[in-house]
Amino acid sequence: MKYRENIIELSKLSIDFMGMIFYEKSARYVDELTLSDLDILPNQIKRVGVFVNAEADFILNKVNQYGLNIVQLHGHESPEFCRNLSKTIPIIKAFSIENTSDIQNTKKYEGLCEYFLFDTKTPQYGGSGQKFDWNILNEYKGATPFLLSGGISVDDADSIRSIDHPLFKGVDLNSKFEIRPGEKNIKQLEQFIKEIQYEQD
Repeated sequence: MKYRENIIELSKLSIDFMGMIFYEKSARYVDELTLSDLDILPNQIKRVGVFVNAEADFILNKVNQYGLNIVQLHGHESPEFCRNLSKTIPIIKAFSIENTSDIQNTKKYEGLCEYFLFDTKTPQYGGSGQKFDWNILNEYKGATPFLLSGGISVDDADSIRSIDHPLFKGVDLNSKFEIRPGEKNIKQLEQFIKEIQYEQD
């Protein structure tokens, strides 16, 4: 999320997290939002800061500046880096997935992160709008809950409901719900949420 008015609309939805990207090479880079712009968010919507190979001091500065509740690390951050940072702020560690061997990379990060995030492997750091083979999720035997990302659209609700893994906890929605980078289509999000929650009810 990047725009104040869009965040105000989003704040009315039944969601758990709202992400802001602090990676300057991203078209979604947060460069104008202030802490007061986020005051509209209810407490149940956690503020997530997304970082790529950033220094710990930079991350913690943004945590304080925007009142972040959790950080998502989407680069090549080491287990030791995550261990040290997790003493201050919970972590979502992203992993780029193309085949079953990529799932094995999570083992070194067990016990260091609140969640893992499985995204499609691309030359960039996320935001590709592409899916990986979700059958690979069956190969994940770790203990850390995970989120699914990568090209998820409003048409994927049925497929997501069919994912049967005890540690699958949610989805990361991005490019397929965008009007432009950093601005979400609220009506599409509402439709997707209704379809997911309908099954749960």
